[in-house]
Amino acid sequence: MHELSLVQSILEIAQDYARREGAVAIQTVTLRVGALSGVEPEALEFAFETARVGTLAEGARLEVEWVPLAAYCEGCSKKFAVDNPFGIALCPDCGQVSAEICQGEELQVAYLDVI
Repeated sequence: MHELSLVQSILEIAQDYARREGAVAIQTVTLRVGALSGVEPEALEFAFETARVGTLAEGARLEVEWVPLAAYCEGCSKKFAVDNPFGIALCPDCGQVSAEICQGEELQVAYLDVI
């Protein structure tokens, strides 16, 4: 389960930031997770519940902003939603194949709420 190692890294980042800011606890960790990130929601939540024990985030909530997959069409300069889970995108306006994924690959700490 790679979610556990991801969460451990996320918690290291969060704790480093919290300590630099003089915080004593992390209340909320908000992540932005893209549709193509390869992260399983249930595994992510389980890993967070497990990994936060004994850290500044022991009592923290995990909030996840799920980012849908979208592509950009160079032919008609439009951003559009991609329903194909493999990232294959045909522009709905002009039909051009677009390989330029512009969102949906994110995996980042978006916000921390610390005290």
